Amino acid sequence: MEQYSLSEFNLFVKKTLSQQLAPSYWIVAEIGEMNIAQKGHCYMDLVEKENNFIKAKMRATVWSYAFASIHNQFLHIAGTPLKKGMQILLNASFEFHEVYGVSLNIKDIDPNFTLGERERKKRETLLQLEQDGIIDLNRSLVLPQVPQRIAIISSETAAGYGDFLSQINNNAYGYRAELRLFHAVMQGDQAVASIIDGLHRIYEIEDQIDAVVLIRGGGAQTDLDCFDDYDLCAHIAQFPLPIITGIGHERDQTLADRVANVNLKTPTAVAEFIISGMMEFESSVNGFFDQIAGLASQQIKSSQERLIQTSHIIDLKAQQVIQRAEHQLDMLSQVLYRSPLEIIRNQTQQLTALDKLLHAHDPQEVLKKGYSITKINGQVLNAKDQPKAGDHLETYSYGKKIRSTITEVNTLEQ
Repeated sequence: MEQYSLSEFNLFVKKTLSQQLAPSYWIVAEIGEMNIAQKGHCYMDLVEKENNFIKAKMRATVWSYAFASIHNQFLHIAGTPLKKGMQILLNASFEFHEVYGVSLNIKDIDPNFTLGERERKKRETLLQLEQDGIIDLNRSLVLPQVPQRIAIISSETAAGYGDFLSQINNNAYGYRAELRLFHAVMQGDQAVASIIDGLHRIYEIEDQIDAVVLIRGGGAQTDLDCFDDYDLCAHIAQFPLPIITGIGHERDQTLADRVANVNLKTPTAVAEFIISGMMEFESSVNGFFDQIAGLASQQIKSSQERLIQTSHIIDLKAQQVIQRAEHQLDMLSQVLYRSPLEIIRNQTQQLTALDKLLHAHDPQEVLKKGYSITKINGQVLNAKDQPKAGDHLETYSYGKKIRSTITEVNTLEQ
């Protein structure tokens, strides 16, 4: 049985691998860790993940003489430096050192792959938001035309935040709004959790806020990767208040922009958008005042015309009433002039007729005709009385009064 010392075995493995493997391979991996030494060498831990679990891992080195050109080319094309968490396509040779073990010697990195990989992840996240049915929820909210209470998620020290405040507070129209900052980290590994935390804090005082502004200044393209994160975009899409984004990019739209109620390129543009809404509102209010003034003027003019017409009508009616009254007075005057004479004549005729009637019914006139009136015990004798012999009677005839005593009473048949 052939025996090897450890060093001999490692050299044997090294020689065997060098004979069997190609000079280099193109490998897809994620940068798990990355450190740049003082001498310019770059040391990485490359990983492959599946559902956030590390499936494979290997050390890699980019020697200083290659790192400078690789890094500069990547920065120029991708617009961002190499950093932890980035998915890369690298060209490397497999190295086995008898002391330090296996590693990869990176000779080149394709920046176009990283850009394409970002777009692939972005499309997957967009599709997931659509499948979950939440992608347009925030866009469906009604944004107040003049939000007076605005919550701002930004870094307190960011230039974009300063630009936003300057634009809002120094507007030429004197508009004012209540601004409340909710500080958050706006790039890097902590950005997603920090921004979501800001949304949670705003949600706790939802009834005190009209709209949310999410802003940051410019930066490298990959610095905006956090705004394509599914968790962050899902929180923005489902947030109960309208969110306005101004993430400081000029080319591509992030997914946070896609799910927000309104998206604008820069923090300054967000401030201008809010001010323009205030201007439009003021203009519409002034327009309403102008309409009210116009309608009031028309109403006054119309009322004045109606008053003039009514005045004319009243004058005409008054003249007609006066004419009718004068006519009635004239007729009444004539009536009053004739009526006393007619009344006197009528009354005279009635008095004459009454005098004749009274004269005809005068008892003396009846007595003149041969009639008489008999009284018994001072009362006129009538059919109800029952006179008897011995009663005294008084009989009245024209010009005479006769006293007598009854000697006999006989009843006559009717």
